[in-house]
Amino acid sequence: MRICDLNLELDTSALGARIRQLYQELARNNVGFRPHCWLSDEWFCVDGIPGVAIPFYLAHPRLQRLEQEFMMEVEGGDKQWCMKLLRHETGHAFLNAYGLDARRDWRKHFGLPTRRYPDAYLPEPYSKHFVINLPDWYAQSHPHEDWAETFAVWLNPEIDWKSRYRSWPVALAKLRYVDALLSELAGKAPRLRNRRIYHPAHKIRTTLAAYYADKTARYGTDSPEFFDSDLRKLFMEKSTAPRAPKASRSIRAMRRDIIAIVARWSNEHSYRINLVLQDMIARCDQLDLRVTRVPDELLPELAACVTMLVMNKLYSGGFHYAL
Repeated sequence: MRICDLNLELDTSALGARIRQLYQELARNNVGFRPHCWLSDEWFCVDGIPGVAIPFYLAHPRLQRLEQEFMMEVEGGDKQWCMKLLRHETGHAFLNAYGLDARRDWRKHFGLPTRRYPDAYLPEPYSKHFVINLPDWYAQSHPHEDWAETFAVWLNPEIDWKSRYRSWPVALAKLRYVDALLSELAGKAPRLRNRRIYHPAHKIRTTLAAYYADKTARYGTDSPEFFDSDLRKLFMEKSTAPRAPKASRSIRAMRRDIIAIVARWSNEHSYRINLVLQDMIARCDQLDLRVTRVPDELLPELAACVTMLVMNKLYSGGFHYAL
């Protein structure tokens, strides 16, 4: 089925209430700007348009289940995550509306906006120069993303940013700048007022099958041989424990628990963690490894092993987050 044939509605879905909440948050902070929103294939904000695109799958529960099935997670699927993304994209839309990145003081805090957007980036997980709103230390990828993340944290009514970032002087200085800048712009009309939309869902002729084929192709993992030594620490050779259950079955049984634990501690995408587990399962079968421990003993060990692999790759430059 083509995306344009889904007949999705933004206002009548749960997204309508979340957009209204966004507008309320802006009003409480004396921000007169209101981004217009539309459905597309991803979250984004286009240069020259003071609005926000929202992925079509969030407009219907069945499409969210499909996204979960293919990607192991739904970006923006729950209210808290959706609001974080809406605030972030509103930061981009606000920047467009007022042309903020042309200001010298904006560049002093966030850097040159003309810096090329990288295809991927290697974050510094413990840097205190950037706020944290979205996963993957997204503020570190580009000055525009740094601004959008800082704006999102500033706007979030659940965050006392002065307290949370008091020991992060560089990040705190950016938040204070946003606070002062928004006060300065209160009551001033934006430069851009157009209501244009880009790549709307009702014009996307791509089928759902092609959409997910392309989306899953963006993710990848390594050859399974790179964790052979770790698997042999967790499991036994068949020659040592010939009657013990297959290790691959144990990993399959604990897959969702492992993904949840590793995603929480590594900030890695659930889909990529699942790919690693799939390769582990295949490699266990190739090596004919067996499990000799009960699940309660094995789960924390296996989760720790996968977390270690993810973090080691992150610090060694193996994981570069795609933009």
